[in-house]
Amino acid sequence: MFDASTTYVSLEQDTSLGMITLRADLASDKLKKAINEIGLGDLPAQRQIVSSSELSLGWMSPDELMLFCASQNVADIVQTIADHLAGEHSLVVDVSDARAHFVLKGAHIREVIAKLAPVDLDPTQFDVGELRRTRFGQIAAAFWFSDQTTAHIICFRSVAAYMHEQLIRAAASGSEMGIWSEA
Repeated sequence: MFDASTTYVSLEQDTSLGMITLRADLASDKLKKAINEIGLGDLPAQRQIVSSSELSLGWMSPDELMLFCASQNVADIVQTIADHLAGEHSLVVDVSDARAHFVLKGAHIREVIAKLAPVDLDPTQFDVGELRRTRFGQIAAAFWFSDQTTAHIICFRSVAAYMHEQLIRAAASGSEMGIWSEA
């Protein structure tokens, strides 16, 4: 049986991250003002994630963003953004309880993800600041790197146990491939 103590990268499920789905016209001045008011500057470009010290905002689709923040701040941020978007076709929803967040740390995080997701993870092709929606095996997920040795993965909470097991198996000690470790 595999467990997280036998992996060559550290793996944990972080329950302190709040997640807010924002669906709106991404060119909306009201949306830009709301994002500015909560402490972020520009909206992320396609497949990008922007961060401040306390918030991250990822591009999910042409009309959808995902905001990541401390769970205790979710309600206030939802209210602030919803107030700014009043009168516009939009949706601002706390999805924290519907999603799971995993954090991988170590020199070999790229190869662990590469075992599960069909993404070119060479550092020249996928770097810090990029967010990708894909599949980890059969699980719909999104991931990004906050630095060269830290990866964040989100998926639906209903498949979190399965995701955890997949990640543990992909990171099992002895299965190292030795690629991208210098990143």
